[in-house]
Amino acid sequence: MSNRGHRPVLLKEVLDIVDVTREGIYIDGTIGLGGHALGILRQNPRAALIGLDIDEQSLDEAKKNLTPYADRVQLFHADFRYIPGLDIDFSAVRGMILDLGLSSFQLDSPERGFSFNQEGPLDMRMDLRNKTTAFKIIDTYSEPRLARLFWEYGELKQARRLAKEIIARRKVKKIETTTELRSLVEGVCGWIPQKGKIHPAAKVFQALRIEVNGELEGVAEFLETMARKVPTGARLAVISFHSLEDRIVKRTFARLASDEGGTALLRLLTRKPITPSEEEKISNPRSRSAKLRAAEKL
Repeated sequence: MSNRGHRPVLLKEVLDIVDVTREGIYIDGTIGLGGHALGILRQNPRAALIGLDIDEQSLDEAKKNLTPYADRVQLFHADFRYIPGLDIDFSAVRGMILDLGLSSFQLDSPERGFSFNQEGPLDMRMDLRNKTTAFKIIDTYSEPRLARLFWEYGELKQARRLAKEIIARRKVKKIETTTELRSLVEGVCGWIPQKGKIHPAAKVFQALRIEVNGELEGVAEFLETMARKVPTGARLAVISFHSLEDRIVKRTFARLASDEGGTALLRLLTRKPITPSEEEKISNPRSRSAKLRAAEKL
């Protein structure tokens, strides 16, 4: 697999809003291939970088890409939710970044099963130590549970019909590949390509990926914990790629920036999310749905 073509989303905007010019520690909780981390290290020779990722293959690539700055980098194969428990001098932290999207590296690896546009196994695990795969979900979940999953995490109108068809189909033959699932979804949803319309398989794959990786679990609690741990002036920035994640980040930052019932922990730096420029959307179509929100510790 290659990291060719990898472009960190909203790079300039992230570096600006986190204010990476200050001396201290910067945490990249979802380092991916290291694009945002490289930006920090190149711009600020006084910056130390702590990076985490649950995808070991991505972390290996990040290590290679950050080799010129290895003396200022610490990498951990772990979920970002473990950051509060790490042996870090949090008083020296100046900023933290979370990019909650998939990288091109993951999407362009057919064997990982993230893309419905490429033939591959129904896997979708970010952490290969995880025992739950998309195939296991498709093959074992009950009809009501599948319907709820596709509705809540994929916002798919045909969630019940799709769940019913999956149950019927798997009794005859197991649904094992990305293209088999895509074909089934297209049939149930009566898909006809139209400009500006989201492919229904994108919604189904999103729902499965969220379920496999527990992507929404504990995000709000994590942000609140970090808001309490970092010092005054530290900045927290989160890039999300779908409405479910963005809603959690928006509401959590708003709650922590409110002084109702106590003292506010944060100051909002983004009343509305920062989105990619038209130029970035054209040069990197996968950035289209990105939303950046940020806040500063009071």
